[in-house]
Amino acid sequence: MVLISFIEILYILVATLVVGYIFTGLFKIKTSKDVLDVYTGGFDWKEFRFACLVAAPGIILHEMAHKFVAMGFGLTAQFYISPFGLAIGIVLKFLGTGFMILAPGYVMISGASGIQSMITALSGPLINLALWGLAFCFLKYKTNIPRNSAIFWTLTSHINKWLFVFNILPIPPLDGAKVWIPLFQMIF
Repeated sequence: MVLISFIEILYILVATLVVGYIFTGLFKIKTSKDVLDVYTGGFDWKEFRFACLVAAPGIILHEMAHKFVAMGFGLTAQFYISPFGLAIGIVLKFLGTGFMILAPGYVMISGASGIQSMITALSGPLINLALWGLAFCFLKYKTNIPRNSAIFWTLTSHINKWLFVFNILPIPPLDGAKVWIPLFQMIF
């Protein structure tokens, strides 16, 4: 059994780059004008790299949690990018709306029972909760953090907090709907 296929690695790379692009410009880490900005039309490659490192892990690890939990149940699970979800994010970024919708990908799972589906759906938001907690604890208990590290952990905390809160809502097609609606149906 292959844990992750070549096409999934390619999809992860595409999703990371697009998410990085969408978040570029939201984080001001630079203190001086880079000479390369003149030749790249003002695109800030350092901010792009920083945005990829801050925003993509929460999103990619969220989806990989779904995949690996499903595989742990013996199910077939494959990560796919969502061209429509990526396009919406890029268009909103390009238009400068200040509003962000991010649905870069999803995991297709075959043959899950009700409880397997609920646990698999819950695994993604729980990863975001764990990353939020990790970043929060790092900021709370670590002293003398360099400026860029403090920015990194603060943004990691905020991004994962909102990914958790948003994804746990019981609104289809969010993960929360796959957890809360069946749970309420079982109880009532």
